[in-house]
Amino acid sequence: MADEIKTGGAWDRVAGKWKQLTGDIRSKWGDLTDDDLLQINGEREKLAGKIQERYGIAKDEANKQIEDWSNKLKF
Repeated sequence: MADEIKTGGAWDRVAGKWKQLTGDIRSKWGDLTDDDLLQINGEREKLAGKIQERYGIAKDEANKQIEDWSNKLKF
């Protein structure tokens, strides 16, 4: 539960700065297209789904990658 709250708060900042972070997102997940990033529009679940789709990985792995990436961001 505490992790959900922590992730949720951090993700609110990611969502609020989505356009500024798209370059960093593209560096991390280069197979995501401009159209993908527009569709995702800061929604964590959509990002996880697109990462799963593009990289053929499980949902848990996609979420772990997103969490690792978002925890390294400096706000």
